[in-house]
Amino acid sequence: MPVRLKKLLGVVILLALVVVYAVFATAYASLYLGDAPGYVHLLYFLVTGLFWIVPAMFVIRWMEREPDRR
Repeated sequence: MPVRLKKLLGVVILLALVVVYAVFATAYASLYLGDAPGYVHLLYFLVTGLFWIVPAMFVIRWMEREPDRR
């Protein structure tokens, strides 16, 4: 796969990942944490705000890998 196409595809995947992840994290919080105290909200959004980095790391690693020279 050409490098430019791989990076374009990676950016699209990352954008979709962030949007979908944010929607699900916020929907879960609004459904189950509505009556929780403020520190629970803070802790939840701190953890979920950092957790999206894990799948993004794999996408970025894939994007930066050298193409096969066949």
